[in-house]
Amino acid sequence: MASLIEDYALLSDLRTGALVSESGSVDWLCFPRFDSDAAFTALLGDSEHGRWLLAPEGAVDDCEPQHPARRSERRRAARAAGEEDPLQGEAEPDPAAEGRPVVVQRTYVDSTFVLRTLWKTPDGQALVTDFMPVGDRRASIVRRVEGLAGSVRMHQEISFRFGDGAVVPWVRRHEDQKSGDTSIVAVAGPDAVVLHGDRLPQGHDHRHIGDFIVSAGEAVDFELCWFPSHRHVPARIDAGASLQETVSYWKNWSKDIPQQESYHAVVKRSLLVLRALTHEATGGIVAAPTTSLPEDFCGERNWDYRFCWLRDAALTLEAMMTHGYEKEALNWRDWLLRAVAGDPDDLQIMYGVGGERRLPERNLDHLPGYEGSLPVRAGNGAVDQYQGDVVGEVLVALEKLRNMGGVEDHFSWPLQKKLLGYVEEHIDDKDHGIWEMRGDQKHFTHSRVMMWAAFDRGVRAVREHQLDGDAARWEELRDRLREEIMEHGYSEKEGTFTQTYDDAEVDASLLVIAQVGFIEYDDPKMLGTVARLERDLMDDAGLLLRYRTSSGKDGLSGAEHPFLACSFWLVEQYARSGRIDDARKLMDQLVGYSNGLGLLAEEYDTVDGRMAGNFPQAFSHLTLIRAADAINGHGQRAI
Repeated sequence: MASLIEDYALLSDLRTGALVSESGSVDWLCFPRFDSDAAFTALLGDSEHGRWLLAPEGAVDDCEPQHPARRSERRRAARAAGEEDPLQGEAEPDPAAEGRPVVVQRTYVDSTFVLRTLWKTPDGQALVTDFMPVGDRRASIVRRVEGLAGSVRMHQEISFRFGDGAVVPWVRRHEDQKSGDTSIVAVAGPDAVVLHGDRLPQGHDHRHIGDFIVSAGEAVDFELCWFPSHRHVPARIDAGASLQETVSYWKNWSKDIPQQESYHAVVKRSLLVLRALTHEATGGIVAAPTTSLPEDFCGERNWDYRFCWLRDAALTLEAMMTHGYEKEALNWRDWLLRAVAGDPDDLQIMYGVGGERRLPERNLDHLPGYEGSLPVRAGNGAVDQYQGDVVGEVLVALEKLRNMGGVEDHFSWPLQKKLLGYVEEHIDDKDHGIWEMRGDQKHFTHSRVMMWAAFDRGVRAVREHQLDGDAARWEELRDRLREEIMEHGYSEKEGTFTQTYDDAEVDASLLVIAQVGFIEYDDPKMLGTVARLERDLMDDAGLLLRYRTSSGKDGLSGAEHPFLACSFWLVEQYARSGRIDDARKLMDQLVGYSNGLGLLAEEYDTVDGRMAGNFPQAFSHLTLIRAADAINGHGQRAI
């Protein structure tokens, strides 16, 4: 079974991403794009659904009762039955004491996504380096094993699969006529992969297995490369040269990140994550590289995040622009122009990595789900939702780009005017809100505020940047929305903004109201809203839920864990309203939930102390950056 979510490392080639467990198993990899069908799908099933294990012999046994995910499963089952914690007083297993291989160190090389795992066994030490080559447009993953001391017997097991783990390919040996090298080729339909390597495994019952010994001073290389099945088998890569090029790329990209007084390391890693989730060719930014990692373990809140949400991408670009990445912002603007080109009425909240519009949701019934969480979904039905806030987020980000010196061209500003026309046309419509409620449409206060922000940015574009447009009309609509929001989206009785019009419920998206300048961070109305959020949505560990799932408004069964972005928003609110000590305290707590590589999932289970939801999540990392910026420059408005 899969490892705990936080036990995974991300590899990226700026086109797709892989997840490698601490035990050395590549359990998730979509070839050749983030939103392609998965080739390794063990994350949502088991080894039969595709994976690539490379670790010292005896290091892994997924079925043992002490496996971390199984321990968590035992705890949940006991709570459901009203029993005491079955692991109370039970000591954690100590592989070293049992003479089994252990991970001594696991880290990225400097500011890169080149992963190094140092293994220690009773007979020696070995270093495994995993990376995805960047810049050569080659869809592959490289794994290098180096002997550091003594001799280590390594175990390799690879299950070739396509079609999200459903398709077992035809596998054959291939000999390169020029080099004489032998490799393994797997083919099914349009997809093919080739495994190059010094010590190739042997076929056995729909998988390939092999052991080899690496001694001090030796290096053994493997590369798994995807290619269209109608093309020639790609030749073997120069692993050493590719490693140097990949390390150089990531270091050069991150070298100009400004030094911050506090939280510099986590901000730097978060910016790197946002870059890693950006497709270098199209400019599209995915919300996460995974699908169906559950928000509610064993429940139905499992979604596909391998697409480009306009909202998430706009917020990502805001965070990156704040730290000087104007080029990435311009690339995303070009992606936006292509994706939404056409009739503005056809605007979607999300698109494929290349701007694709059709993202139908379907269930992958052959997969058992992460820890039994069903259904496993491919595609996202929310693509058909109307969410009134989206244009506001886009226009706020594009205004920031203008303020940085980004020049509007013959297409970009006309498109923004069309988007403002879209907002005006839908100004009275109810929507599904930022959280993509699958219940009835409402007038969500956050959505209405973001519509206000859209018109506000239109007015400022004309009056501050001398662009053409009907500023008077947009100002009229902006002011109308303000009056409406204050009448229906704010409760004088409760002293708080509300989740939807004429309702007493609150949700964490109300923290965005001050971020876009609708109201000051320290306005009594905002402070009253914060107090209500702390009272109604804060869990025992001090983290914010998005909203009360018990209200039944989202149309789903079950509950969820605290959404990390909401608590990072609260950090920002604290810092900008003068509660700097509270901001630092909560920030330190949230940063402490990162795994050892600085990665964050969508949510955090504060009861079992583990991550939940898709991983790594752009929204968590971009709000971490905003929160750190607020602490480092508290009192300054970040709009």
